Amino acid sequence: MIFRTSNPRTARPALRRVRTTTTLRLLHHRLDPATVEEIPFRTTDGVRLGLTRIDTGDRAPAHDRPAVLLLHGHTASADMFLLPETRNLVDALLDEGYEPWLLDWRGSCRLPYNETGRRYTYDDVALYDIPDAVRHIRTRIGERPLFVVAHCIGSLTLSMSMTAGLVPGLAGVVSQGVFLTPKLAGRTSLRMTLAGELLKSRIDHIPVDFRKVGLWSKYTPLFALASRKASCPDPTCQILHNSAWGTGACLFVHEHLTDTTHDRLAELLGPAPLSILPHLRRIELARTVVRWHDTDHRYRALPQNALDAAARIDTPVLLLAGSENGLWLDSQKLCHDVLAHRQPQLDITYTEIPGYGHLDTFLGRGAALDVFGHILDFLGERR
Repeated sequence: MIFRTSNPRTARPALRRVRTTTTLRLLHHRLDPATVEEIPFRTTDGVRLGLTRIDTGDRAPAHDRPAVLLLHGHTASADMFLLPETRNLVDALLDEGYEPWLLDWRGSCRLPYNETGRRYTYDDVALYDIPDAVRHIRTRIGERPLFVVAHCIGSLTLSMSMTAGLVPGLAGVVSQGVFLTPKLAGRTSLRMTLAGELLKSRIDHIPVDFRKVGLWSKYTPLFALASRKASCPDPTCQILHNSAWGTGACLFVHEHLTDTTHDRLAELLGPAPLSILPHLRRIELARTVVRWHDTDHRYRALPQNALDAAARIDTPVLLLAGSENGLWLDSQKLCHDVLAHRQPQLDITYTEIPGYGHLDTFLGRGAALDVFGHILDFLGERR
């Protein structure tokens, strides 16, 4: 048996621990605590988020420190840019004289929204989370340039904000994994649809930490399915690397993770809410980022179809992707080709990282050598 548990005759079933407050979990880093400024931050629709500024100290004069906003993927958090066990992106940015800002938007595992049932769509992230964070940062940095480095769903929702004209004047954007043209494998799309229909009456999210739910839980079949043909015995790794929350996709190249990062996967990636699947499914079927709310007037600022509004993009964009991306496949190359044909006036470039998957472009032990240089070169040419 893959999973160990206590004697079922003597142990009571563990109750699932659900976070009910919006208190942010502490960031895990090796920076001087005095340089990490946690900023109380609520969006205009009243949702508590996390916004963190990393003080550069005296590494560069204040007027010569461009700011860089880092956006994580769904169920991840700002922790993905701060790995203490390896050279991380924040380290690289600080050494180059940038001022990193990290946003934990409402899909962050540092916040409880994915588990407590506070429902939202990616429209909310595009309309509130990202524009509100950008406005707040600009009140602090003044006229200094502001760049964005965005990963996965953080990048996808940013594309909606950009094509809505809600974040004008960015100095440059690095998009990793997916941007305007999401593309999933057929089996991933099919499993996503089946999961949404078959599981929505039984569960509200798909967990990743087997230790929290236990063997005698309604989630056990999902972990068992994820363990099929898995080369790693760790249940969290299985449901992420071997299954991507049950979709059959692969989130990273396994050997690129250090042992420490591998052991922290349940901390770095949280539960996936099923309530978001209908919007994600609509986006995937359209092969572009589309608005979910068609009748609610609050969302009219967002375009119905972000690709059709791509002419509003007013900043250079670097589309970055690993050649072995097992989740979004060649979405970024597709995006580059489509935009080059439909909007040739845009400054869009595409770079593929050989041998890398999806998450390991930031979490990988060699990312500082193989990936971060492309990001820093792009930023440096435009600072």
